Amino acid sequence: MIEYLIVGHLINTHGVKGELKATALTDDPQRFRKLKWVYIDKNGSLEKYDISGVKFFKQFVILKFQNVDSMEEAEKLKGLYMKIDRADAVELPKDSFFITDILGMKVYDENGVMLGILADVIQTGSNDVYVVRDEEGKEILIPALKSVVREVLLEEGKISVILPKGLLD
Repeated sequence: MIEYLIVGHLINTHGVKGELKATALTDDPQRFRKLKWVYIDKNGSLEKYDISGVKFFKQFVILKFQNVDSMEEAEKLKGLYMKIDRADAVELPKDSFFITDILGMKVYDENGVMLGILADVIQTGSNDVYVVRDEEGKEILIPALKSVVREVLLEEGKISVILPKGLLD
């Protein structure tokens, strides 16, 4: 498992006092209010930045970092990702997983036939959809419902599903 989780993407500056506009890459953007600091990934090198202010504007999070006090300083962080230690991540409910932990897992049907590799997860709002890609690049869209996803074995890198009738037709 990866050691750090991405929680946001710094997409632009906001104002002239060093604030940055970010897209939250977490299910609960309000979690930024509880964070004291984040790592900012500068091409593989993580630098710790203390958060001194958080506010929300439309679908964005507006962040103020200590010692980033001008638009020019904020501009240097534009386009970078914010990460946190896995130990600081929110606790997930039973049978829930971080998307980053299940990407790349092998997906098998109820007969043990490998359908492909979990390539992406589409978050639709009502339920996630697993994008499973086979060896030929063909994609299967599988609803991530309890009635469909029977078992997720993180240590084995395996997901077992029962495909709804007609899904492959």
